[in-house]
Amino acid sequence: MSKLNIKTGDTVKVITGVDKGKDGKVMSVNPETGRIVVQNVNMVTRHTKPRRQGQEGGRLSKEGTINVSNVMIVCPRCNKPTRIGHMIEAGKKFRACKKCGKKID
Repeated sequence: MSKLNIKTGDTVKVITGVDKGKDGKVMSVNPETGRIVVQNVNMVTRHTKPRRQGQEGGRLSKEGTINVSNVMIVCPRCNKPTRIGHMIEAGKKFRACKKCGKKID
C-alpha cells in the first residue's frame, strides 16, 4: 500500500497517453495498484449480455483506470497543472501547490 497525493474529487490533467491534454475529475482512487479513474478519460467499451428477461444487452462505454503517474493535479487557485508539496501549519499537514504555494485541501 502506498500513499497517493491525489484524492477523489480532485481535478487532474492527463500528461501522457492517448488522452493527453484532457482534464477531468477523479472519480475513484486505488492506492494498492496506484491507479485512478478519471471522468471521461480512457473510455473503454464493455459488451454486456442480457441477464434477465426483458433486459437489453449491448455495448456500454465507461471509464477505465489509468496510472496515477500519467496525471498531474490542477491547482484550484492558479489553474495550472502542478506537483504536490506538503506543508505543516498549526500542527496540521496539508497538500500545497508547488507553483503558487497555496493550500489545495
